[in-house]
Amino acid sequence: MNNFIPSQTNNQRKAEREQVVLVGVYGMQHDREIAEEYIQELELLAATAGGDTVKKFLQNRDHPDPGTYIGGGKLGEIAEFVKSENIDAVIFDDDLTATQLRNIEQKTQTKVLDRSNLILDIFASHAKTSAAKTQVELAQLEYLLPRLTRYWTHLSRQKGGIGTKGPGETQIETDRRLIGKRISMLKEKLRKLDKQRKVQRKGRIDNLRISLVGYTNAGKSSLMNALTQSGVKVEDKLFATLDSTVRRLQIGKEDVLLSDTVGFIRKLPHRLIESFKSTLDEIRESDLLIHVVDATSPLMDDYIDTVHSTLKEIGADQIPEIMVINKIDGIDDPGQMAGLKRAYPGAIPASALRGIGLETITDAIEKRLEERYTEKKLHLPLGDQKVVSFLHEVAQIDELKYEEDKISVQFKINRKYLGALEGLLERSDNGLSFVNK
Repeated sequence: MNNFIPSQTNNQRKAEREQVVLVGVYGMQHDREIAEEYIQELELLAATAGGDTVKKFLQNRDHPDPGTYIGGGKLGEIAEFVKSENIDAVIFDDDLTATQLRNIEQKTQTKVLDRSNLILDIFASHAKTSAAKTQVELAQLEYLLPRLTRYWTHLSRQKGGIGTKGPGETQIETDRRLIGKRISMLKEKLRKLDKQRKVQRKGRIDNLRISLVGYTNAGKSSLMNALTQSGVKVEDKLFATLDSTVRRLQIGKEDVLLSDTVGFIRKLPHRLIESFKSTLDEIRESDLLIHVVDATSPLMDDYIDTVHSTLKEIGADQIPEIMVINKIDGIDDPGQMAGLKRAYPGAIPASALRGIGLETITDAIEKRLEERYTEKKLHLPLGDQKVVSFLHEVAQIDELKYEEDKISVQFKINRKYLGALEGLLERSDNGLSFVNK
């Protein structure tokens, strides 16, 4: 059986792009059909990183080979193809150990990357701000540290003993120490950046904060542009957005803050989640999530599960969510559309590109806005202006009457201010409370 999937030919090689082969495995956790879908995603990742896929290899294994991951026979087949076609890199859809990386490179005599390494490379090329660059460098160094032996195979091995202590330590030990210091420095820098972000976020605490989340390339940036009439960068690439982009969105008479955040992906390296904590705080501190889903993806259900599991991992799974099924203009089959509505009855069908469903999305947000508020009525003594001043600052006053012996005020207030208001009432000499609670 031919265990590779042919891809584009290598006849017209582009000098500026690397020629790569992709390697996937099935039989351990999923069947061949799923592995083929995953390797299609890996091809898009490789293209985003600047590689043209020449061929895709799939291997059936019950468990990974500890030395080569895919076994000696398949590795030999790949090595022959790499040599005959002058391939620049071999990319695996799973993470490899330092031993596996070293053995595969020795056999193929070319560059070898695993999934995490490829994703980190894409993040590095897309990082523009100081925060994003710092976060990416931290993740790269934490990836590199346990794999240092792979990068020093050209050095003679030193087993220790006489002459190897102190200044005579190996280059790898020196590098490990330097990388450790650099990691500590980057973590401290991120802590300072995190404090700065928290100060900035305090300034917009009164606004409803909404984050667009979803699997990478689901159309979050396009939806933000459609909703806010802004010019957020949109590319048909994975991870085009790394830093959160915040725009104001008018909903009724109120402004809300809409954030476009980094896309999720299956098997997102945990070190990336850790290093991107500050960016992901934008999601964690949201009042509402808009989960954007690509209706045209054959792995839509899997991608929804990936987003939900990632939200759980970062502690954002309890935030209310509106699901938007995007790109419905790419669905021609009415039966498929009906199936999506049955499977996700609360989701909003939309097309950011064609402006379909935008009003329904804003209506859903407005409904959530209304749920934040409650109507109250108070009777206050004539001299109690402190509570009245507070209400003028934080509430919408519908009726304010100065009567003979009291002030009667009816208002609508955000539920988050109720505690502060009740505190003012408890400290009042009159011990007043709400007329209606």
